[in-house]
Amino acid sequence: MGKVISIANQKGGVGKTTTSINLAASLAALEHPTLLIDIDPQSNSTSGFGIESQSVDKSVYEVLIDDVSLEDAILKTELPYLDVVPSHINLVGAEIEMIERASREQILKKAIATARNQYDFIIIDCPPSLGLLTINSLTASDSVLIPVQCEYFALEGLGQLLNTIKIVRQHLNTELEIEGVALTMYDTRTRLSNQVAEEVQRYFGDKVFDAVITRNVRLAEAPSFGKPVILYDSISMGSKNYLALARELIMRNRELYKNSSVFAQKS
Repeated sequence: MGKVISIANQKGGVGKTTTSINLAASLAALEHPTLLIDIDPQSNSTSGFGIESQSVDKSVYEVLIDDVSLEDAILKTELPYLDVVPSHINLVGAEIEMIERASREQILKKAIATARNQYDFIIIDCPPSLGLLTINSLTASDSVLIPVQCEYFALEGLGQLLNTIKIVRQHLNTELEIEGVALTMYDTRTRLSNQVAEEVQRYFGDKVFDAVITRNVRLAEAPSFGKPVILYDSISMGSKNYLALARELIMRNRELYKNSSVFAQKS
């Protein structure tokens, strides 16, 4: 059964979608069947794979609102081991439409249940907010990966996210854990990046991934070409960083998959 990981941080501009796209692509490049679910109304993870959200027949919106099966909304990508459930601008109003539904926090969890056996990892790109879409994602997930940028106010707002995770764990998903914290936008030339990294290490301890995502031009350019960085420039530092993060994530989860000979061979 695949592990479901939400990529969440309600603070904008921290590399959340960049991490969702490139971590999912790197896991797939390492031959782990991976599904990326874009539940952010901005649809950046969708366009990051060259998919125009306006042109898709079924998206995560239909899954949440019209009870369309998740399998019917899955699209293939250029990477053989990676599929995507696209987002749509209609998702902007989804929280209002969901509010009257019974078990509204459980809708995504129920939709994902049928697909979990098809993938090693299911990555959810959450919106930069702590509304009902993010609550659905956290309720459906086994863990949360939190991207934190190496800039001023890096830890700003994280207390609110951690409190939301605590509430979800208490009332909706007792198994939810913090997968880890990924440092993004690290600039090796500045003292600030090192100071922020030390601060995050003090705050989160061994939850911080060793793999660090440095600032990289290719990483910034790739979305405009509708490609993850591993397809845009496979030898770039951005590609190497996310492959390192993917390998570390796989190693952290080897115990979970110790009975899976396929997983063991791939990792």
